[in-house]
Amino acid sequence: MVRKKKTHVPSAEGESSQSHDPQQQGPQRPPQQQGGGEAGYSSGRGWVAQSQAGRGGYAGGGGGRGRGMSQQQYSGGQPEYQGRGRGGPTQQGGRGGYGSGRGGGGRGGGHFPGGPSRPPVPELHQATHRSQAAVTPQPAPSEAGSSSRPPEVAVLPQQLQQLSIQQEPGQAIQTVPLSSKSMRFPPRPGMGSFGIKCIVKANHFFAELPDKDLHQYDVTITPEVTSRGVNRAVMKRLVDLYQESHLGKRLPAYDGRKSLYTAGPLPFVSKEFKITLIDDDDGSATQRREREFRVVIKLAARADLHHLGLFLQGRQADAPQEALQVLDIVLRELPTSRYCPVGRSFYSPDLGRRQPLGEGLESWRGFYQSIRPTQMGLSLNIDMSSTAFIEPLPVIDFVTQLLNRDVSSRPLSDADRVKIKKALRGVKVEVTHRGNMRRKYRISGLTSQATRELTFPVDEKGTMKSVVEYFYGTYGFVIQHTQWPCLQVGNQQRPNYLPMEVCKIVEGQRYSKRLNERQITNLLKVTCQRPQEREFDIMKTVKHNAYHQDRYAEEFGIRISQNLASVEARILPPPWLKYHDTGREKDCLPQVGQWNMMNKKMVNGGTVNNWICINFSRQVQDSVARGFCYELAQMCYISGMAFAPEPVLPPISARPEHVEKVLKTRYHDAMTKLQPQKKELDLLIVILPDNNGSLYGDLKRICETELGIVSQCCLTKHVFRMSKQYLANVALKINVKVGGRNTVLVDAISRRIPLVSDCPTIIFGADVTHPHPGEDSSPSIAAVVASQDWPEITKYAGLVCAQAHRQELIQDLYKTWQDPVRGTVSGGMIKELLISFRRATGQKPQRIIFYRDGVSEGQFYQVLLYELDAIRKACASLEPNYQPTVTFVVVQKRHHTRLFANNHNDRRSVDKSGNILPGTVVDSKICHPTEFDFYLCSHAGIQGTSRPAHYHVLWDENKFTADALQSLTNNLCYTYARCTRSVSIVPPAYYAHLAAFRARFYMEPETSDSGSMTSGTAAAGRGAGGGRATRGPSASAAVRPLPALKENVKRVMFYC
Repeated sequence: MVRKKKTHVPSAEGESSQSHDPQQQGPQRPPQQQGGGEAGYSSGRGWVAQSQAGRGGYAGGGGGRGRGMSQQQYSGGQPEYQGRGRGGPTQQGGRGGYGSGRGGGGRGGGHFPGGPSRPPVPELHQATHRSQAAVTPQPAPSEAGSSSRPPEVAVLPQQLQQLSIQQEPGQAIQTVPLSSKSMRFPPRPGMGSFGIKCIVKANHFFAELPDKDLHQYDVTITPEVTSRGVNRAVMKRLVDLYQESHLGKRLPAYDGRKSLYTAGPLPFVSKEFKITLIDDDDGSATQRREREFRVVIKLAARADLHHLGLFLQGRQADAPQEALQVLDIVLRELPTSRYCPVGRSFYSPDLGRRQPLGEGLESWRGFYQSIRPTQMGLSLNIDMSSTAFIEPLPVIDFVTQLLNRDVSSRPLSDADRVKIKKALRGVKVEVTHRGNMRRKYRISGLTSQATRELTFPVDEKGTMKSVVEYFYGTYGFVIQHTQWPCLQVGNQQRPNYLPMEVCKIVEGQRYSKRLNERQITNLLKVTCQRPQEREFDIMKTVKHNAYHQDRYAEEFGIRISQNLASVEARILPPPWLKYHDTGREKDCLPQVGQWNMMNKKMVNGGTVNNWICINFSRQVQDSVARGFCYELAQMCYISGMAFAPEPVLPPISARPEHVEKVLKTRYHDAMTKLQPQKKELDLLIVILPDNNGSLYGDLKRICETELGIVSQCCLTKHVFRMSKQYLANVALKINVKVGGRNTVLVDAISRRIPLVSDCPTIIFGADVTHPHPGEDSSPSIAAVVASQDWPEITKYAGLVCAQAHRQELIQDLYKTWQDPVRGTVSGGMIKELLISFRRATGQKPQRIIFYRDGVSEGQFYQVLLYELDAIRKACASLEPNYQPTVTFVVVQKRHHTRLFANNHNDRRSVDKSGNILPGTVVDSKICHPTEFDFYLCSHAGIQGTSRPAHYHVLWDENKFTADALQSLTNNLCYTYARCTRSVSIVPPAYYAHLAAFRARFYMEPETSDSGSMTSGTAAAGRGAGGGRATRGPSASAAVRPLPALKENVKRVMFYC
């Protein structure tokens, strides 16, 4: 896959390029639902916003304008319902941050003997309204049992009140437990059987569980140092000196911090050692520095492999994280000493050719390694990896590459200085002006003055000497670039000055800041490998790592298989897609994940009666712009839209720097012409330069948050090429932006989708994008989309909000605030989307399917507890006793499992790119021992090796079978609006990602960076306490809200 969805930086290219992973949508609704509007609002005044004025919403093909849903109008007509929904106080905690009260035990029965703890009509114990000041996260209580409530929440019991739920017959509503201790994720409901069976290979290597007696020891090193490298050096020295004499000949594994593990006991319970470290020889004749450390090793616990065995056999519900961690540390010990460790990966210039990335960076090859519990037992997941390192260049050469010009020709500008300082801060350099003496320093900044102006005191009397004189007098070194600043090393109080030309960057420093587009492209070229090559490299890595000769693995009795895991898979069939009956082809069966629009018309063509075009490209003449618009209008018409051939006003050319003025003036001129006829402007077509900087983002912000108009951007290169395929793709995007549908599933119209077609069902997608590393204060952005048509489920409305920096929990799913007139008022994204679904379909959703993107395993409990509780409260705030059944599924793309064809030469088992066929699903062997998860490769590969999506069900009241959820998910992947291909992740999650990305452009310029990094990079194992991307809910207090989307933009797929 060349398009890494998660790190792709969007430009206008993203608007309309043909290579996107997209697709199409939309069927006729049965006549009784056609109008949408506010039909059937008899029950529950909470569904009707008080000053509602909209004329209906999401009916196919455009619908009415204006939903009238300002924030003040969220609340129901009656006082807010006390005790909304299930789930306890929405405090956030790791795995046990909630006292569980009587909230019961979720699916596996929690800590109650006998399993199910679900009464037939469950009682819910609910907190009353909490104020907007959110509760800070509580530390997890100790293992004292799940019912012990932390003292901090002792104030809650008197506020709890009982609430019983009236259920639909046959729907089992579960209580949301108040504590993750009592929570169990749903067990696997059996294996799927639908589809054509086949065998695939996975990059998992079976690891035999050792039968050793593992011991854990606490390590205290004084004086304390923050560097793991120094800690490891101390421990290595200790083992070299004392392994035979004091450690009972044991070879311990060390995590570089506070823990040491051994296979069997050491001959003491606690012991102190004195260790002396001597610095490396830096080439100077001076005596090398000696540092003395006191090391205390003390028995902490025995690591329990017995429970790990039970867990792998499915006889225990919780993964024993400590035991897994020990095995992981043991297997990382040897590569850590050989290579450069970064997260869970290891890199080295010896593992593959270095490739220049531009601006002083290069890529290093490496491999990812992680031990995972699976159905086949323990598995070592190995994958190839590449990342950016700083080239070990002389600093002058690095700066020349960074600025991309001959730096001696003209002085540095302020912008140059800022760029250099940003790139070099924290980088380690060694000096080159002292012969063999290569002393190392870390750069803390740049001097504000030029080198020739710098002086410093040389004695107690305050005698000053210039840096230029000092270097000549002391080392006989003549500084050439005296007009340049010096590097500042050491601390700010006692800075040292080093001229750039005497410094060289030390090898092996990873570049962790944001890459630019060219660097990303170059890195993707390096990482993009065909499946056969990747499989070969993985096998080569496993052989090279020689786990059978790893003395640590041997010491601990861990044996790793040399072969890729062979896994049973199934290929799910593609769904039939419905197109309009007036086209030559009324329906279509995709072939190998793709199809086209030839002889087909959109199932619900939208209407564009009034449109205008603005051209920001100097290269495109007015006549070319007119010709392009005519061709595009024709394509939209041929594809099934009602599209006026002529614009309201002739196309106009403008300069990018005048974007705001031009947009507003042209919009005003068009509206002056249309308003007397009671007409609206439906679409703005924009021609952009190929490289357009911030223009694309500014334009989207103005159109969507100020003017209330949808726009379609087209790059200059596409305007000149004007290919039919390109125009057809753009037509698909325009249609959904104006409220149409491109295609729908035949099974949706004929009501044959299990657990969707039988009763009104709403499908949500949610994602959070975080700022890039190095962006210290930008907010994270959450987006939630929800289907607005039933039974078709192809049209999604989207909402976005800003929240605290790197906060993973979505804060605005449900919220309450005080209104001076109405008292406590509730609202939030879920409530607004439920109301708009009701207005569009005339029905209340009785079932919710929630696809949540970008959550790492370490955050599963937190995200589920917090967000499921918010869904419950949003539902109950609309109407007492309104609790639709919920299925909550996490979608993960940032994992390292890859699937390969069993026989690469068998043309029937691979697509054109050599990847496994779209629809390939795996739910055995490499999946979770007991929980409901599966890997699905729903798309056809284009370049590189396809990455299957991993779906993990965290909550399921709808009782999905494996086949039902896998087929639904696969079929939805064929309804993506932006192209005629099935996509790699389920469209609601994909749309949420697009919407969150779009909203980054809405931020004020000083907080916006034009891209983002998607969530889910945090903790790796469930026991990791929630990961670094999660903060307490209260952290969002100071975040500046995004400008509001205009009502008519909100209710269409503006983000497409």
